[in-house]
This record gives sequence, C-alpha cells and structure tokens, in this order.
Amino acid sequence: MPIPDSGPAPGPPSHRAVLDEVGPRLKRLRARRGLTLAALSETTGISKSTLSRLESGLRRPSLELLLPLAAAYRVPLDELVGAPEVGDPRVRLTPRSLPGGGTVVPLSSTPGPLQAYKMLVPARPGEPELRTHEGYEWLYVLHGRLRLVLADHDLLLGPGEAAEFDTRVPHWFSGADGHPAEVLSLFGRQGERMHVRARPQHARSGDA
Repeated sequence: MPIPDSGPAPGPPSHRAVLDEVGPRLKRLRARRGLTLAALSETTGISKSTLSRLESGLRRPSLELLLPLAAAYRVPLDELVGAPEVGDPRVRLTPRSLPGGGTVVPLSSTPGPLQAYKMLVPARPGEPELRTHEGYEWLYVLHGRLRLVLADHDLLLGPGEAAEFDTRVPHWFSGADGHPAEVLSLFGRQGERMHVRARPQHARSGDA
C-alpha cells in the first residue's frame, strides 16, 4: 500500500563537501590564533608549501597532516574536519490517515529506498478491492489478525507472522474478525519477486 508522502527531508552533507571546508576552516583558525605559516610549520613540522596548499584546497587533508595541526591548535580532530554533529535519533511519530481508512505512523525520518511504518488497519467490510502499484512490501502483524488477499491467495496472519510481496501483484488487506490489526510495514519503491510467509486462510480454520 503506498503511503502518503510527507515530502523530502534534508540529508547530511556529502563527504566531498565536508572535505572541501577543511582548508578554509584551517585558514580561519590560524588567523584567529595570529600564527604565520612559518610559525605553524615550525610547530608542526609540516612544510609551509604543504600548509598553504592544504588551506587553499589544493591538498586533500589526511590524518598525517591533521593530527599535528589538531595538537598545535589544541582542538579535537573532528573540529578541524567539521564532522556533522550526531542529531537526536528519535523519530517524531506523527500519525496520518490512510486513504482507505486506518492510521499510519512513519518510523523513518530520512528518505531512502526502504521506509518503515506502523499501521492500524481497520476491518474493512464488503468484498476485497484488489489494487496494484509499484513497490515491494513486507508486513509483520504485531497485534490482532490481518486478512491479506494476494492474487489467488486468501491469507490470515496472526501476531508474529509476516508476508512479503511485490505490490504489482493485485492485493488487499484488512483487519480480520471485525477488529483492527496492528501491523509493522517495510515498503520499498522497487518491485521484486513475491515471497509469502503465511498459511492460507482455509488451513487456519481451526484457529481460535
């Protein structure tokens, strides 16, 4: 099932962009300390020409160069490199309504080929209305029971059971027994061959 898109989130800076900022950062740091290239060269043992090329971006930074500079400036190495800060890893859980009823809570905070969701799938009365769309989906039942109709398969999944399938195959799912089902979903845009890991509904007729 395609999930309503909340729009792209800004990603972290690329490695190249981070490295490109090292030279200007070193130059600003030396200026704030009031050091000449000659004085810095004498302290670090790095030649003036190498320091100049490093600050101008003509020389890529390496640990061999950055470690003595960090020691001379008495700053952590990651301050010289400008490594991105580790942000708050918690995801803001913002429930959204599903087009066919029910609730979805995105569990992924950054864009990518695979997204995670927690869904509350209502019991949908009437005949199944099978749909298709691009993608690949993995469903895991947390609570309740989920009826999954997948082409000619009519399946009933209980807690701890999972199904994965190419969403270009006609499919439909609903909470079973008149009750909603709580489901964990992993959804990818790339369609793949179907793999189903659940027993057919008629094989579960003896289940409570």
